[in-house]
Amino acid sequence: MEEIRKIRKGDYPPQLLEIPQVPEELFVRGTLPPDDTLLLCVVGSRKYTEYGKEVCEKILSELRGFPIVIVSGLALGIDAIAHRGALKAGLQTVAFPGSGLSPKVLYPASNFGLAETILKAGGALVSEFEPDFKATPYAFPQRNRLMAGFCHATLVIEAGEKSGTLITARLATEYNKDVFAVPASIFSQNAVGSNWLLKQGAIPVTSGEDILVHWNLISESRSTNSSAGEELRIPEECTDEEKMVIALLHDPLYKTELIQKLDIPISEINILLSSMEIKGLIKETLGELHVNF
Repeated sequence: MEEIRKIRKGDYPPQLLEIPQVPEELFVRGTLPPDDTLLLCVVGSRKYTEYGKEVCEKILSELRGFPIVIVSGLALGIDAIAHRGALKAGLQTVAFPGSGLSPKVLYPASNFGLAETILKAGGALVSEFEPDFKATPYAFPQRNRLMAGFCHATLVIEAGEKSGTLITARLATEYNKDVFAVPASIFSQNAVGSNWLLKQGAIPVTSGEDILVHWNLISESRSTNSSAGEELRIPEECTDEEKMVIALLHDPLYKTELIQKLDIPISEINILLSSMEIKGLIKETLGELHVNF
């Protein structure tokens, strides 16, 4: 088990020192991100929608291979989805639970296994609370302020009208950090807060490329070309049939449309697509197939 250690202000990321009421010390398990990485706080509703889940997974998968670390609060819902999405994309992830870091109080207990997976993958758990501190209602706003200050930007996946997610976004704004928000249906209660953020000037994000362009990790022209399939990095281990499908999915297609474009028997196409979905190469969202890497 990773031991709990203390770090003091001299070892904090520089951006954390810019917030009011900087904690005198932090407790850490695992490995903190290198100084040359960009830290993205990902937050959203505990009672997430399927749309929010799919959007979060899609955006994080599109950050694969870039020097970005995903930070979230280990909570149920979008937090846990963000941590798992980061792990699947091969990105380091850092969790800020609303409790101490001792295994007997780590909150929520149902995500203890996820916390251990984060550590095994080279990530970290961070808290300003003593190791045996049990989560309390007032601890979460404190935790949210640390996440907002620790990161270079905050990405809001979904947020209700009154939620801890909006608290984190507001704090990020006060700390002069970028706030990204995913637009969603005006009929969804889970989108009231995130759509409100967009009205207030949050940066709209509909793909990982939007974040990469904003941070100058890729050029806008490369992003445009990539979406047109011109710079899609197809994994070398793919079969010829898989490469053919990926090339056709430079723009999402309905399955019937894809079948029409492939000169392969339908029974073989179904087997091929099922295999590619299991491998994580493609995914079906709202009836359309799209590349998932």
